[in-house]
Amino acid sequence: MSEATAVPYPVVLQVLPALGGGGVERGTVEITAAIAAAGGGALVASAGGRLAGAVERAGGRNIRLPLDTRNPWRIWRNAARLAELIGAGHVDIVHARSRAPAWSAWLAVRRTGAHFVTTYHGAYQEDLPFKRHYNAVMASGERVIAISHFIAGLIRARHGIDAARIRVIPRGVDPAVFDPDAVSTERLVRLARTWRLPDGQPTVVLPARLTRWKGQTVLVEALARMHNRDVGAVLVGAEQGRRGYAAELVALAERCGVAERLRLVGHCDDMPAALMLSDVVVNASTEPEAFGRVVIEAQAMARPAIATDHGGAVETIEHGVTGWRVPPGDADALAAALDYVLSLPQEERVALGQRARASVSAHYTVQAMQAATIEVYREVLG
Repeated sequence: MSEATAVPYPVVLQVLPALGGGGVERGTVEITAAIAAAGGGALVASAGGRLAGAVERAGGRNIRLPLDTRNPWRIWRNAARLAELIGAGHVDIVHARSRAPAWSAWLAVRRTGAHFVTTYHGAYQEDLPFKRHYNAVMASGERVIAISHFIAGLIRARHGIDAARIRVIPRGVDPAVFDPDAVSTERLVRLARTWRLPDGQPTVVLPARLTRWKGQTVLVEALARMHNRDVGAVLVGAEQGRRGYAAELVALAERCGVAERLRLVGHCDDMPAALMLSDVVVNASTEPEAFGRVVIEAQAMARPAIATDHGGAVETIEHGVTGWRVPPGDADALAAALDYVLSLPQEERVALGQRARASVSAHYTVQAMQAATIEVYREVLG
């Protein structure tokens, strides 16, 4: 971290429900590392999880609090606990990354006078009464970080806040980790054996947790409608207790006659290798992605990517140049796009992959995200 982006030794407390393996959690670890590198104190409060150790390794301190609750009484109790932590830890800035912990944090900073920053990570639903009010806490920071221009527009439309308070900071990948040249043959062979991939079969990979809006059913239906009948599809992502949905996907594949070409492989700890094993990476989300980190991870690995034409993908994919976009929920369009991409000459796919990786290196790196976030902290500190 350069001196230009260094913070004068603040203490920053990030709050989120838990430290699982999603994009919010990984972003928390990445900003922890940036705070520590800048000479600041990096605290993370959450209910814990498998990335708790990563926080410590990044130079931060993980504090377990039961922030994974939406119970109003517990939110109030958590506010008191956070206020104590802010005082004891001499916290300068509280950075909230999720709604329920953000309400606790908002109450705590009102008691303590700490600065308040939020990251608006999702296109939160407003399908229930008072939901907009519940979501509004994510737009209440002195600075509100939007993870895409799509989200920035949504914040302005829903909450009417001054655009001067919004900072667009896209998510990023580490191009040294997501690097085609850094993935060994041994890693690829090991993962291909684990997934039981047939030799020579074209492979489409959809990386996403198993939940309906991520569009796994759209890919299964597209697989059945493709002209290329040799293609196999791999769904990479934890079911997170949704065994009924996983069983539904298997049943759908059987009805469509593609069960032998579909694999549900669960969570993967080596996503660079998983992406390298793919001939095409698909993001089939039926609802707009706030950003869609999978897309830039695929592009960083120089893989052809197809995503639905809404949300963050509109910003990260230049259609026909760094990837392709298709209408959401349209299995026919996805099938046609997959057939088209897989029919391209190898040199054209390689050239597209090189353009995609160059775009990520220019716009969507972890380092850029870290530097921009540190600058936001400097702004609120004056």
